[in-house]
Amino acid sequence: MLLSVSRRTDIPNYYSEWFFNRIKEGFLQVRNPMNEHQISKIDLSPEVIDCIIFWTKNPAPMLERLDELKDYKFYFQFTLTGYGKDMEPGLPNKREELIPTFKRLSEKIGSDKVIWRYDPILLNEKYSREYHIKTFGEIADSLNGYTERVVISFVDLYAKTMRNTAGLNVKRMTEAEMIGMIKGMVKIANRNHMEIETCTEQIELSHIGVRHGSCIDRELIEKIIGCKIAGTKDKNQRAGCGCLESVEVGTYHTCENGCKYCYANFSDEKVERNVRQYDVNSPLLCTSIGPKDKITERKMKSLKEEQLNLFDVL
Repeated sequence: MLLSVSRRTDIPNYYSEWFFNRIKEGFLQVRNPMNEHQISKIDLSPEVIDCIIFWTKNPAPMLERLDELKDYKFYFQFTLTGYGKDMEPGLPNKREELIPTFKRLSEKIGSDKVIWRYDPILLNEKYSREYHIKTFGEIADSLNGYTERVVISFVDLYAKTMRNTAGLNVKRMTEAEMIGMIKGMVKIANRNHMEIETCTEQIELSHIGVRHGSCIDRELIEKIIGCKIAGTKDKNQRAGCGCLESVEVGTYHTCENGCKYCYANFSDEKVERNVRQYDVNSPLLCTSIGPKDKITERKMKSLKEEQLNLFDVL
């Protein structure tokens, strides 16, 4: 099984101690966001967890404890943008802290296992096309040799995103504007030996050397674990998403990064209320079991295809 840690919140940044405790105990519990009284118990034994996919904007709290994951295969999706505190108020300085953290992580686990995400891209008077090209170039030059892949996407103006970005005067981009910007990014990525992929973008860019990517990527996972897997496309993601099905372990409205474009938080008050419930020893993240809750053990199994077929040996 593939474990997503996490699309819903930044576990490496804020809840790594909780996650390492869960690894030690061999299980965790996750509440269904669509049915709050339904809780799944997830087996975390290495025999069933084929690969862990970490999503973060600052994995620094995990760096000195990665040896505790020695029995697991994993990689990181590391979001690193050019936005300032007006857009990402909870993050430390990019040049002084986050870029060095990216490099340290890459040195520890390998450049192929740290995927750089420059997303989402949004435009307004401050964050113009020229600004993005400039900052993308500066970050790419700094990360030369520390990653092999960069994922980009353009902001999706969901209702919650529009509410969070109210007052930022976000500009809707035309397809021609997107292509023009990406052409500039491709040149920068090429000189830094990086491949650009898009995340859940309908626009076709193969003619400029950009393919549709998958964050939970079969090809990369099979390379990391050393065998084929039998996973299928995740039905719970958007239509343009090519990710494999995974088990998500995060909790919405618990991320303290405070990013204005975020789709996982819509209320600072709700985040503060949930964070107050954080218990590093609880099987549930930032929530507790109530009298109406029902806990069900989720059936977990490895997706590895250990036996070779004819086409693997030809």
